[in-house]
Amino acid sequence: MPPTLSGSRATRRTAGAVGAVALIALGAAPAAAADPEPALVLGKIAPLDGLRPGSRFTVPTSFTNTGTAALGKVWMSYSVTRGLGHTEVPSNCLRYEITDFDEEPSHSVVVCQFDQTVKPGVVYAPERPLTLKALDHALYDELRVTVTSTETGQGDGASEPVRGTGPALKLVERPDETPAAPGSAQHAGWDGATVKVTAKNTADFQVSGARLKGRAGDTVPLVVRFTNAGPGWVLREIGAGATRIRIKMPAGTSVTKTDGFCESLGSGTYECGTAQAWINEGEGGTYRFSLRIDKAVPGARGSVALAGQPRPFDIHKANDTADIVLDATGGGSTTGGGSTSSTGGSGTGTSGGSASGSASGSGSSGTGGTATAGTAGTAATGGGMADTGAGPALPLAGAAAGAVVLGAGTVLAVRRRAARQR
Repeated sequence: MPPTLSGSRATRRTAGAVGAVALIALGAAPAAAADPEPALVLGKIAPLDGLRPGSRFTVPTSFTNTGTAALGKVWMSYSVTRGLGHTEVPSNCLRYEITDFDEEPSHSVVVCQFDQTVKPGVVYAPERPLTLKALDHALYDELRVTVTSTETGQGDGASEPVRGTGPALKLVERPDETPAAPGSAQHAGWDGATVKVTAKNTADFQVSGARLKGRAGDTVPLVVRFTNAGPGWVLREIGAGATRIRIKMPAGTSVTKTDGFCESLGSGTYECGTAQAWINEGEGGTYRFSLRIDKAVPGARGSVALAGQPRPFDIHKANDTADIVLDATGGGSTTGGGSTSSTGGSGTGTSGGSASGSASGSGSSGTGGTATAGTAGTAATGGGMADTGAGPALPLAGAAAGAVVLGAGTVLAVRRRAARQR
């Protein structure tokens, strides 16, 4: 029978109750020999590179029971990030989805239960290797394989599991393979491996600039955007941002309001980050500043440019930079004339979704002067990216309240990560 996927809280309560009964028994009866501890070790799984979007591929997996006693059943799970998909799911397996959360991207999980004896010192493998497919937006993905001797819960954010409809899968012995050595298990009753999967695909990171207009003394809004135009999504190392955006302000201006995702590098230059280590195709971020025109400098220009980690997947370099053009005239006052500004779209960041913003859209009102979005193309916002006034992400240089929220999110992420390891 497939696993029932009981929750982790229920598992902890059951474990506590069993522990209490055991303590009572110790006081009433002589101590008995402890049961042998189960031990499982996965075989090596090589990274998968050069897959073509739309193609299918198999994942050969095997494991050894390195303990001293036979096991009555085991579970194997296969978790893939969003660029990969499961194909036919056997009837003794369950499939469910887990949404993105804090620093973990969304992933799809298949858990298979094998009700058969697993002898010690023998290599076992599913009789048919699991088949996966590379989706159109595959680029940098991960496959997580685990084998366990006990049933574990789904973790937070999981959908209702669905039973597979394909022919049931069973384990077979592999006498031609060398078993893992006794005592080599690194965990009690489980083992896991994360496999890098890379597809032959590209992702076009691009930025848009802006055109500003006003008089000396005016304060004008500056809005610039970053977009992943696809077709691939990009997953970086967890804990790092997807990319960095460097913004150089035009001469003769000073920043009166900084976007929460950006920090000053000095000399009128700011560097902005992203909320997560991944960027979905068709999504991006919006960065908003307020600039005071201190004096009119003829031909004043700033710039927006991609920075940070190398981008070997991005073959379109012409849209990696854009200009910020300032048309300023002398005179004016610090209160400005109250003219309107066009910020190039009204899309706001959303977690896991996208909302497009057109370069000709209307924006909010400024305090004297006009700002018009640049012409680097349409930019979509979403995926929890930077957008002051909307979006769940924390600023890079946020206030103490942001740190409290981050701490709470980290605790939940650790709970989810622990559930995935089993």
